[in-house]
Amino acid sequence: MKNLAIRLFLPLLIALGAAQSTSADTHTGALEKGIATRSEEDRSRDSARHPVETLNFFRVEPGMTVAEGLPGSGWYTRILAPYLGGKGKLFGVNYADRMWPMFSWVTEEVAAQRIALTAKFPAQVASYTDNGIEARGFTFESVPKDVKGTVDRVLLIRALHNLNRFEEKAGTRSAALAAVHDMLKDNGLVGVVQHRAPENVSAASAQGQRGYLKQSAVIAMFEEAGFELVASSEINANPKDQPGEEAIVWRLPPSLRGSEDDPEQRAALQAVGESDRMTLLFRKAAK
Repeated sequence: MKNLAIRLFLPLLIALGAAQSTSADTHTGALEKGIATRSEEDRSRDSARHPVETLNFFRVEPGMTVAEGLPGSGWYTRILAPYLGGKGKLFGVNYADRMWPMFSWVTEEVAAQRIALTAKFPAQVASYTDNGIEARGFTFESVPKDVKGTVDRVLLIRALHNLNRFEEKAGTRSAALAAVHDMLKDNGLVGVVQHRAPENVSAASAQGQRGYLKQSAVIAMFEEAGFELVASSEINANPKDQPGEEAIVWRLPPSLRGSEDDPEQRAALQAVGESDRMTLLFRKAAK
């Protein structure tokens, strides 16, 4: 009887697996096609950011509802908006307004400009595609009620260090992760790419003020916030980047901060490349 059941169901299982593989290949093909049509400036970062591999690892598919943390100038938005398509939704989620004055370099004028960008996110998306995708902008502390429990994926790509930097002072990271938890569907996924500090540096040097966080610390903060680690990847790793206690991530490309007047140092840092980055996938834990 057992062998008969196996013979009956095996073709069905094989067909289902083949269908899933074909679907995944189709999604990857569409993603690769869209990425290839971007500007030369955007594509110049692909070798360091690996967008196809990263979004596949995060299991992002057309038609999903995706929240992008800190969309900024739109590098990933220009990939996501066309790829998700007219049946998808894309939310741009920014720092809470109260966070901007915490940065020593932010003037009142700059804070006002950054705050205003949140409301402009739908127009920003519309400038990238006319496919009809629904786009909305809000902050981690102003998530609309109708968004809660509706999001398939939240992407936090190089978005955690400043949230963690002000955690002790203002609870910014815990508030943001609570918002992420609320907006996700049950078993929804969070994709994280973050500048990675070596585990042997001091905890004090890896709180986000230099741009780096320890991978163990990131996993711990997500577990504390009600998530479980699904998988990790070295897609965005760069073993040439070995920052010490004082090194800042912005010393590396594309910023190259601090080497403007030292061509030799600048060349050495360009040879290192962009930062070493962890790539992690978390699931909203079942209640």
